[in-house]
Amino acid sequence: MQPVGMSVGELARRAGLTIRTLRYYDEIGLLSPSRRSEAGYRLYGPADVVRLQQVKALRQLGLSLKEVQACLERSGGSTLEMVEQQLARAREQRVLLDELCRRLEQIAGHLRAAEEVSVEAFVDVIEVMDKMEQYYTPEQLAALEERRRIVGEGRIKQVETEAWPQLIAAVQAEMDRGADPSSPVVREMARRWMGLVGEFTGGDPGIAKSLGTMWQQEESIHGIETAPMREMMTYISRALESAGSNE
Repeated sequence: MQPVGMSVGELARRAGLTIRTLRYYDEIGLLSPSRRSEAGYRLYGPADVVRLQQVKALRQLGLSLKEVQACLERSGGSTLEMVEQQLARAREQRVLLDELCRRLEQIAGHLRAAEEVSVEAFVDVIEVMDKMEQYYTPEQLAALEERRRIVGEGRIKQVETEAWPQLIAAVQAEMDRGADPSSPVVREMARRWMGLVGEFTGGDPGIAKSLGTMWQQEESIHGIETAPMREMMTYISRALESAGSNE
């Protein structure tokens, strides 16, 4: 009986790949046709198709081809393990899409009220989502969304437009006059600073770390240059260290 299988051209078409890609997978030993037709042509069998699905799933997780190959060798090609990893990835993407929908709904609300929305607002949404996807895990994004619901939009707006600008200006003034970060005034500012951070993060150290990483690695966030902010954050850290050493 002729073995059931798919030609390289058919599998490439069905899988959305090029024939060249499949042949390259064969060359490096990642995925090779395991069957042959009566005429001697190499065919991909059911197990080969399953392995290709695993390869594509791991690639979607951001693994290199070398890492994919190592992962498959470690797991023994467990179909369940690969499917569960892909399922987790799909759930992560759903969280990101939910967050994107929420932000777009805010803009839509302004438009429904016939309020003008600037191009910069749309660009800001894109920028914020890009940065959040880079620095926050899907679990952290979900936690931030829940935190936003608990704190409330009114408080969030008040913090963003009043509390943070006022505190940043006050800290900058102390820095400009050369105030010692261990002074009572600066230490009190540091306490307020961490209080605002805590409102945003919910006290989650992982989210706080991701937030710090974002400020360390980006040149600007929400139009704010991060270099001066990094200097200010160092100043605040020194104040916190001083407070801790005196307790």
